[in-house]
Amino acid sequence: MTARDPGEADAADATDAAVSHSASRAYPGDGTPASTVTVLSRPFRALTLGIVSVVSLIAFEASALTTAMPVAAHDLNGIGLYAFAFSGFFTASLFAMVLSGEWCDRRGPLAPLFAGIAAFGAGLVISGTAQSMWTLVAGRSVQGIGGGLVIVALYVVVGRAYPERLRPAVMASFSAAWVLPVILGPLVAGTVTERLGWRWVFLAIPVLVLPPLAVMLPALRGLPDDERAPTMDRRRILLALAVAAGAGLLQFAGQGLSEDGASWTTLPPAVAGLVLLLPCVLRLLPKGTFRAARGLPSVILLRGVATGSFFGAQTFVPLMLVTERGLSATQAGLSLTACGLTWALGSYVQSRARLEPYRERLMTIGTVVIALAIAGTVLALHDGVPAWSVAVAWAVGGFGMGLIIASGSVLLLKLSRPEDAGSNSAALQVSDALGNITLVGTGGVLFAALGGGAAAADAHAVSAADGGGTGRPLAFAAVYLTMAASALVGTYITTRLRTRTRR
Repeated sequence: MTARDPGEADAADATDAAVSHSASRAYPGDGTPASTVTVLSRPFRALTLGIVSVVSLIAFEASALTTAMPVAAHDLNGIGLYAFAFSGFFTASLFAMVLSGEWCDRRGPLAPLFAGIAAFGAGLVISGTAQSMWTLVAGRSVQGIGGGLVIVALYVVVGRAYPERLRPAVMASFSAAWVLPVILGPLVAGTVTERLGWRWVFLAIPVLVLPPLAVMLPALRGLPDDERAPTMDRRRILLALAVAAGAGLLQFAGQGLSEDGASWTTLPPAVAGLVLLLPCVLRLLPKGTFRAARGLPSVILLRGVATGSFFGAQTFVPLMLVTERGLSATQAGLSLTACGLTWALGSYVQSRARLEPYRERLMTIGTVVIALAIAGTVLALHDGVPAWSVAVAWAVGGFGMGLIIASGSVLLLKLSRPEDAGSNSAALQVSDALGNITLVGTGGVLFAALGGGAAAADAHAVSAADGGGTGRPLAFAAVYLTMAASALVGTYITTRLRTRTRR
């Protein structure tokens, strides 16, 4: 079903329906009082552990890939397609997220969840056995389809399997599942790449997915049979396909612009991408999203703005530390490790029951914290500021992201009618992906336009012994200040999250 703009009155009705739906659902199991049940109590333990395990494996692969991909691209003579190995994943996931939402609303989350895990595993095998860079990019795109199916299906599982009181804790567990992968992923991937080869970073993951699936399958089969949509909305699926194609064309044009400068050859794909992307996005996301209409549309818009601002700045942090401050690649990567820990901490804080009445205020605090963290990174461009200050800034920013991401998921489920949980969860994930693509791409254009391309080209040639310094700090500063300004826009959007209460 199509994600709707409920408006102020309809949003209140949707909220009431969702709350009463959750309240009326009986806890399965041993008769434990509802007030004492947690996500690790017997009725939910297997499902929670299975979800956390699946998310942890996906997170580990994402963290490890950053370490292994440069070696893989060099080995396959595909440095020119390096960026596509990452963007291909997100572009394919755009389509898969909407497909998963419609599939979940029509048939329930079990089928898209297992289909997504199968596709993710198949993509890993394709990438790990690739003999050319284009094959690896294709494998990453198949992974993106799997990842898009899985993440939306998991959101629907949370909405159907857990009562509203436990959902903030489940969302916190999503973030907690990233902690160990963020810390251990680069180290393990580096060791495997050096000892066994980069291919095993891809090929070892599929086998590890099977045990958590076996653990959570009985709980998934016992999910409540909520009201379902009569048919899948094929129009939304086609719109999602057009959005993915448009985003891919814009990325292709952006790469050509950064490599060759302004050229007429980049114009046709850029125009075609915009023609496909803009009108389809307006129809794919809930009505009122881009004008920050109250309630659900603003929740979805905020997620895109927050994730795009954060990752748009983070993308350039390691490069800045290597080229401007003379750190090694390993040291630059470790500067972001604390971010994963504080992200989990922020998710934990928002899950506290006594903070539930202040959820919108927590999200306002989160956007301000992210803006300050990004702006603080600009200071590290000055030699008199210690390089470790970047690690401190991103630790602070990670806490803000933990508040926003988990709280946004909780609000979305609260504002969604049960039969719309899939399509609305898909809209939330599409907003995340579009925010990343748009703001990371904007940062790339700014960086190239101000001469930062020279810094990127010399990144591997600059070592800690050289002391760094490319003479292009303005390019980095422009990116960080733009992303900080985008995060501040999010503070206004947080004032639109709460629907007006009717008398």
